[in-house]
Amino acid sequence: MVDPYPLVKPLLLRLDPETAHDLTLRALATGIVPSAAPLDDPILAVELFGRRLRHPVGLAAGFDKNARVYAQMFGQGFAFVEIGGVTPLPQAGNARPRVFRLPAEEAVINRMGFPNAGAAAVERRLASRPAAGMLGINLASNASSIDPIADFTGLALRFARYADYLTLDISCPNTANGQLFLDPARLRELLAALAAVPLAEPRPALVAKLSPDIEPAVLDALVTVLLNAAIGGIIVSNTTARRPPLADAQRDQAGGLSGRPLFAASTAMLAQVARLTGGSVPLIGVGGISSGADAYAKIRAGARALQLYTALIYGGPAAVARIGRELAALLRRDGFTSLAQAVGSEN
Repeated sequence: MVDPYPLVKPLLLRLDPETAHDLTLRALATGIVPSAAPLDDPILAVELFGRRLRHPVGLAAGFDKNARVYAQMFGQGFAFVEIGGVTPLPQAGNARPRVFRLPAEEAVINRMGFPNAGAAAVERRLASRPAAGMLGINLASNASSIDPIADFTGLALRFARYADYLTLDISCPNTANGQLFLDPARLRELLAALAAVPLAEPRPALVAKLSPDIEPAVLDALVTVLLNAAIGGIIVSNTTARRPPLADAQRDQAGGLSGRPLFAASTAMLAQVARLTGGSVPLIGVGGISSGADAYAKIRAGARALQLYTALIYGGPAAVARIGRELAALLRRDGFTSLAQAVGSEN
């Protein structure tokens, strides 16, 4: 199958990042983007939240904020898709420009601030088109909210019927209420409130998304709170406000850094969370994955599943199958007969 992305990539990279993204969503929605060949190597099969997936590679939140193309993204080869972040009320986000490419680093800096059409608009789309695979919904508090806990509980109640898992995005560096619950006491309050919400059955897994910038002592405390609350899973990690050495002129833009420069820090944190949890909850590794070797490192550090976003900007949808094939070859090279055997094998 011919990959058209190398032909359109130069044009997209000349456009403002948000304009290019909107054009991509429009193309996907109209069906002019060809579907990808399925990645169906049995060594890659994995179980996540009680469901069997053909492979571990999913789409990270942020790509499809308003549930415009989640159905089409399964056709692009993803084993699972996470939409959002969704806030209760529509939110404009921060002033533009707010997304900056760093092509030499295969990275992006964004300070979007959760722009989205709001919960009612997203729910209408989900109700009109059931997902064809595992669906996650990323939940966030409005920046102007005076009751962020009520935001999360209301969203969970609203979206539980549509989701296999609900992500509590408590680690966004770009909005006023984005990191309130990285305080262990506040997180405990949030999880207690969510435990009391009568979610639709079968009850979706609740998943927490953590920041790579958390200090080790605080990370230990947060993971303890999550485990005590019987969290369903942990995503490691969100974007980083820190800056490793970067050559690109855009390196000093404010916002969260994603892509290749995030790989080392997010993978080290993943390994630490794996040690703290001891395999008791599934971990989803995200941050800087652009090759099968990157994916393999995340798996061996403790991830049961993976997510991509920035890699799509530089490699297109074909990156999903390529990463999967490379990962399968590495698993076989090292004598594993299943992906599950490799999870956490370096810890």
